[in-house]
Formats: sequence, structure tokens, C-alpha cells
Amino acid sequence: MTRAAVLPAVGAPLRLAEIDLPDPGPGQVRVRLAAAGVCHSDLSLSNGTLRQPVPAVLGHEGSGTVSAVGEGVTTVAPGDRVVLNWAPSCGACHYCGLGEPWLCADAGTAATVPYAKLTDGGDELYPGLGTAAFAEETVVPAHAVLPLPDGVPLADAALLGCAVLTGYGAVHHSAAVRPGESVAVFGVGGVGLAVLQAARIAGAGTVVAVDVSPEKEELARASGATEFLLSGEDTAKRIRSLTGGHGADVAIECVGRAETIRTAWSATRRGGRTTVVGIGGKDQQVSFSALELFYFGRTLSGCVYGNSDPARDLPVLAEHVRAGRLDLSAMVTGRIGLDGIPEAFDAMVGGRGGRALVMF
Repeated sequence: MTRAAVLPAVGAPLRLAEIDLPDPGPGQVRVRLAAAGVCHSDLSLSNGTLRQPVPAVLGHEGSGTVSAVGEGVTTVAPGDRVVLNWAPSCGACHYCGLGEPWLCADAGTAATVPYAKLTDGGDELYPGLGTAAFAEETVVPAHAVLPLPDGVPLADAALLGCAVLTGYGAVHHSAAVRPGESVAVFGVGGVGLAVLQAARIAGAGTVVAVDVSPEKEELARASGATEFLLSGEDTAKRIRSLTGGHGADVAIECVGRAETIRTAWSATRRGGRTTVVGIGGKDQQVSFSALELFYFGRTLSGCVYGNSDPARDLPVLAEHVRAGRLDLSAMVTGRIGLDGIPEAFDAMVGGRGGRALVMF
């Protein structure tokens, strides 16, 4: 039996329960979790903003040690340290063929297939985003685990599986920040902190962090922000004043709200790039006039999983960690147990803290 945090229904509170995990089948791997990050996407899955079959075990940002492998698995072995990959690419679909594995058409398949059962009652459970990291152990497809390079603390490595791959990729792949460019980052949560560190690694000049909470300033500056602004009606104007009156070369939105996306766009200079990382609901509508689209010549782009190829990017991130350029522990503002996840959800809604890490 395995202890897990179970989402009984969309909108229902999580409850701790014992679950029965099967032995890994052909092509599967069983992982004993060391840690799991509490991501805003988990909150979105729990409240219905993102679709997820239920009952489910959420959690998709995790790291741990392989405890068993199924028939035919050769990429990892028991005892290997791994990071979970919640969007593993199939390598065969149209998007994978285009060299865009972050858009893989089959990446979400595992989330739609029951993977375990409740010990009490025997109800089938679905794995949140295919990984089910809010549990002591999980069973996933072999291509959903990535070997963790040496020199990275196992627990903190959980952040590499979502927040850091997303934030680093938003800067280096989607927005392609160049040395000396100015960057405005909207939202200083787990992903926003990773974006700030990635901007610093990219050699950005002025880096403006924007958040609703004044308590985030210290976190933001420690991660690479040179300026910090409390969000308000004149945010875009203040960012322009900090960037020579032109606006930021790059704005990266990590909130997923129409108002914030619109502000990020308005804070970007003519010809600049606005990248949207935050996941908003389908009711969040953003409006632009045809004239401003022409006049400002800005590029507005969505960003899925940082436009990253985890197999390619994880070793790069590990090298940044080993060299001291990327500080994973600085992003963690709470180390909790499974019973602390609801409080971590509340903190995210209230705009408090960075990343909470469930420790096993």
C-alpha cells in the first residue's frame, strides 16, 4: 500500500488515502518519490480549469529513485535517480516530427488511463498529468522518467521537472533573451522565480519583477530581479520608465490572467516579444485592436512547457546547478508533507511564497 493525496472529484478537497499500486508492466517504471513540487497546474486540475479524469492522484513535478522496472525497460534500472516528465513525447506524431516535442499530440495519454486503486473500496484512480507525484510511490511509462545527472540534490531536483524547465525554456527557447536585453516578469511564483534566474543566466540587463505581494520582493531580487514593482493600473507605464521609455524588450507572463497578459503586452517595447507562460481559463479573454497589432509590431506567443525538450535540456540545467548559476533551493519557500498540499494551494491563491515542496 502507498499513501497518497487523492482528489475525489473536481472542486472537492484532497484527502489522504492508501492506494494499491500494481507492479510495473511492460514498458513501465515504479518510482519511490523523494519530493514533489506543488504547482499551480495542480490547483488548476483540482478546480476544473484544466481537465483531468477523477478520482485522481495529482502532482506532476517530482523526483525520486527507481524501485522496479517492467519488462523491456532498458533506459533506467532500480536504484537510478530520476526526474518525472509529465509531458513525454511519443517521437512519432506530427509535432514530434516537426521537432516540437513540447506539443506532442500523445503526451497526455497516460492521464486518461487508470493506474491504481483505492485500498478502501477499490475505486480506480487516474494519474494527474500522467505522473501522480502526490504519493509515496508512482508507476509511469518508462519515457516519463529522465535520469538525473550527478551533482544535483535529489529532493530539489523535483523542481527541474516543471517549474525550471518551463521558466528556463520561456527565456532561452520561446523569448530567446539576448545579453543586455530588458525583461519584465509578471508573477513571482515557482515558475516566475525560475524565469528570473534564467534571465540572469542569459545575461539580461534590467530585469523587472512584478507581483501583487510586497513579500515577494526579497525572493525576486535574490533570483535576479534588478527592480521590483507591485502590480497596479500604471504597471506598464512604470516598466517603460525603467527601460528608457521604450518598454521591456521581453515580457514574460507567468500568471494566466487576461488582465496580466494585456499589461505584459502593453509593457513590451515596439518590436519586442511577449511570452505567455501562465495557464488561464477559457473565460479569460484578451483584446487587442487591429491598429495596435500593426503599429507596435510586437510578437505575442504562448509557451508550453518552456518549449523544452526535457531530454536535451535537463543536462544543461544540471550543469547550471553544479556551477552555482541556478539555485533550486532558493525557489523553495516551504517543505511540507502530503497533508500540507491544501494549505499550499491556498498560499498560491493568496499570492504567498514561491514553491512548496512535498517531502517524502
